[in-house]
Amino acid sequence: MSQYQIAVVVGSLRRDSFNRKLANAIVKLAPPEFSFKQVQIGDLPLYNQDDDANQAGSVKRLKAEIAAAQGLLFVTAEYNRSIPGVLKNAIDQASRPYGQSAWADKPAGVLGVSVGAIGTAMAQQHLRNVLAYLDVPTLGQPEAFIQAKEGLFDQAGNIGADSKKFLQDWMNHYVAWVKKHAG
Repeated sequence: MSQYQIAVVVGSLRRDSFNRKLANAIVKLAPPEFSFKQVQIGDLPLYNQDDDANQAGSVKRLKAEIAAAQGLLFVTAEYNRSIPGVLKNAIDQASRPYGQSAWADKPAGVLGVSVGAIGTAMAQQHLRNVLAYLDVPTLGQPEAFIQAKEGLFDQAGNIGADSKKFLQDWMNHYVAWVKKHAG
């Protein structure tokens, strides 16, 4: 069994999401003592404080998966220069009721890919602001603003040769960050 279990939160529901492809590919660059599980966020109800006392089963499942993890990996799209609503909803759901956040103290990494030249820079910055408030120690450097272009992935869906060195370096830093901060 892996020593470090990481909850992967993909901020896109699209079937052919570049970010889901990135999430599936980058985890292959981690050492064997790390295992990754994508948590489902598409079935969560919209957050409503009235539901705090009786959270939906999907919310309880998400909170349990986060609680069981030693770290977090966010791989998010950028919608209108910010994080997608589905991601914000998942963050809100698992942070409530107040004082019972599943996110607190879980070391995190933030990535994203977009067809735009600056990748998901704005979404990542907004996400970092939210995570800071939730007491999630988040890897600051290196940042990874990835543009979806030819060669990012190879034919098998792995990280392509042109991006492998950069993303392996990112993963190495992420692994060290989790090891440093995991309880």
